[in-house]
Amino acid sequence: MSDEIRWMQRALALAQRAEAEGEVPVGAVIVLNNEIIGEGWNQPISANDATAHAEIIALRQACQLMNNYRLPGADMYITLEPCAMCAGALVHARINKVVYATAEPKTGAAGSCVDIFTLPNLNHRVSTESGLLAEQSSQLLRQFFRGKR
Repeated sequence: MSDEIRWMQRALALAQRAEAEGEVPVGAVIVLNNEIIGEGWNQPISANDATAHAEIIALRQACQLMNNYRLPGADMYITLEPCAMCAGALVHARINKVVYATAEPKTGAAGSCVDIFTLPNLNHRVSTESGLLAEQSSQLLRQFFRGKR
């Protein structure tokens, strides 16, 4: 199994934790030097915090661990394409690469609706890859929203 699959599988496990807590099932991990330095799952409902997305929680944890608000060389693995808020935070944190499982056609900010990572006036670019374990992530999201309807 490749390291990338292992990291995305961990993000999927975190997404399942979010689902178990009644949150939209999204999970994220940040990896630096082949080690997880931050992880998170969606918690905006339980935390009463609109910013408590999986990516933001993972960023906060990684920045605390590294004692730095910037994470050069770090990669993030996310089960769902990040929104504009999260994409902006990833640019500010100087994340190297974002790998996301499935696209978010309504709010995705890594190419679906807008691509924050390639805006010409920003002073940092984040590379992206998509589709890794996409079916597993999509299935988890479909199941969650079916249960809500």
